[in-house]
Amino acid sequence: MTNVFCPMIELGAIIPGIVLAYLPIQKHLKVSKLKMFPVLISSLVCLCALCGYICYRFNLKSLVLAVPIVIALLVTYCCSLRTSVWKSASVSLAVCGVFACIASITRAVDSITFPQNTTQWFGIESAVLFNILCWLFVILAWYPATHGVSELLDDENIAQTWYVFWILPIIFILLNFFIIPWNPNILHAGRIMQGYVVISVSLLVLLLIFYALLYFMAKSLNRNNKLAQENQFLNMQRAQYDALKGAIEETRQARHDMRHHFAVLNALAEQKDWVELEGYLSSVAQSIPDTELKLCENSAVNAVVGHYYSRCKSNDIPLKLKLDIPEKLPVTETDICLVIANLLENALEASLKTDKEKRQISVYARLHSDNIIIISVENAFNGDISEKDGIFSSSKRSGHGIGTQSVRRIAEKNGGYCRFTYENGIFTADIMLRG
Repeated sequence: MTNVFCPMIELGAIIPGIVLAYLPIQKHLKVSKLKMFPVLISSLVCLCALCGYICYRFNLKSLVLAVPIVIALLVTYCCSLRTSVWKSASVSLAVCGVFACIASITRAVDSITFPQNTTQWFGIESAVLFNILCWLFVILAWYPATHGVSELLDDENIAQTWYVFWILPIIFILLNFFIIPWNPNILHAGRIMQGYVVISVSLLVLLLIFYALLYFMAKSLNRNNKLAQENQFLNMQRAQYDALKGAIEETRQARHDMRHHFAVLNALAEQKDWVELEGYLSSVAQSIPDTELKLCENSAVNAVVGHYYSRCKSNDIPLKLKLDIPEKLPVTETDICLVIANLLENALEASLKTDKEKRQISVYARLHSDNIIIISVENAFNGDISEKDGIFSSSKRSGHGIGTQSVRRIAEKNGGYCRFTYENGIFTADIMLRG
């Protein structure tokens, strides 16, 4: 009778796997974890009991039902999060890779302890051991998952890393599938058992080492990307400072010359030479420098907008600014600066390809509430925009545009939104950043 519980307990290892998968990414849940986890755990208990009974009733390997269950849970897991599919899929596959290695170790222990076991699943003691090992790994990985890995997942600077990370756990999952003996008696022939134990333990150790190496590499790349962004912002601030310094110098020179202009104007007025007076006034008006900069109170945003203001001015592109951004922001300065820089960069590139008489860029940004910032950027374009499934193609190289994808990730990571529309030759980006 106890055999009926063996596949149930063995499939029950899915529960610690789900718990471990949600640990580093729980901040990105679409619903409250207090509402989701009780329903999820109770549903998994019932599902494991039902599928375990089916395995017992029809004498099926637990792996036959474990695979479709895990695939269904992967889809559910990705749909329950606000992060990109690449990140959520990579995390879930990483957990599957570790648990596949633990399953191989448990299989070796089961074969050594109960060589007479010929069922399609672990014995009752080995099934319990399998769950104990899985929960033990969850406990050991709790702190690294909720701190180091969580910080890495929250960062948006190295999204490219997640496009290749999934390959590693899939390789180890396939390796563990490959070494599963179809006939358990094979393990007891010669020194196969010793080799199987060594291979199983080695796969787990190697996988954990690779995870650690990739983590430190990702942290290093992340740090380098942040330094590059800070250098970019510093260059923008320096460019704005140089522009302001030049404008101040021009204004000082203009004020110095103004006294001479008034002397000449006074002389022409006394002589009643109105034609000469009108011509002189016109020439003086043209020589007065235009130093009006419609910026905001936040220095970081000032630097970014000032940089693109100078670039637009040098390329004869009208730039209208209406910024109401305070010094203290509800969102990180890096996020809002990256959003504005990407949007203005795209607007500038589109304007350079547009007829001069149609060029126009408008930027509107304001604090909507204590934790929401609204940003809107409009620009004219030449009518050539390639979009598929909400993803825009890059105009500088083949493939997708990185700028709009970066804006979308930053906007949506805390429950904000972004919307891109284009009609009648006007491209509009509406962004809501939530603190």
